[in-house]
Amino acid sequence: IEGSMSYKTLKFEQDGHLAIITLNRPEQMNAMDMLMSEELLDAALRCDTDRQIRAAVITGAGKMFCAGGDLKAFLAEGDDVAGFVTKMATILHAAIARFNRMEPPVVMAINGTAAGGGFSFSLSGDYSIASTQAKFVSAYTASGLSPDASSTYFIAKHIGLLRAKELVLTNRVLSAEEALQWGLVSRVVAPDALMEEALKLGHQFANGPTRAYGMAKNLLHTAYSESMETQLEFESQGIASMMRTKDARSALDAFVNKTKPEFAGE
Repeated sequence: IEGSMSYKTLKFEQDGHLAIITLNRPEQMNAMDMLMSEELLDAALRCDTDRQIRAAVITGAGKMFCAGGDLKAFLAEGDDVAGFVTKMATILHAAIARFNRMEPPVVMAINGTAAGGGFSFSLSGDYSIASTQAKFVSAYTASGLSPDASSTYFIAKHIGLLRAKELVLTNRVLSAEEALQWGLVSRVVAPDALMEEALKLGHQFANGPTRAYGMAKNLLHTAYSESMETQLEFESQGIASMMRTKDARSALDAFVNKTKPEFAGE
């Protein structure tokens, strides 16, 4: 691993063109507090703006992926908690949106339980690999809260509205296998194979056509919100702009000459 950046609540490492981000508060079950929200935003901005980073893997340290918001930190705010949560959610949501909108694909490596905000965050990646030890639970309404951190945007898109309501209103816990069957994750692997598989896929993305990945991500964002004609126009504009990229031109040359394309992310 070539380099790492110093954070208090995260580990940020770079291996070639791949960023590896680990939620790193294992004693607090990787619960999200204000500092983690700020550091996630910083990490997301780095992934988005550093042209050397062309994919990211996000995972958790220890036994859990993320227990969600740090409820102890919320309680400590007393009567000021609404303002505190407004600020923290705004920062966290900016991080999630940035990860989602940036060109580099994001692989979620769900190593253990994803609850509350951790559940929401786990749904926001571009590809999700779960350990057989992972569990998924919305958890918000059990604490008298409503969801945040993107789950109301992504969950119904992944699994449909009725199942989304079931998870949010009943706080049913899904095993990794159930999450796979429902469509909340892409793959389930043994715990000792999780990072190996996530990093393999991460490197595959990191050495791929970054601009095309970004365009494809943005096109899929509007799949539910635009008319067919508008979506077709977006597709026309998108594929035409891709034809101007070095990667597309070199890949077309490689196809014609029956060689393997090498993508530079440009």
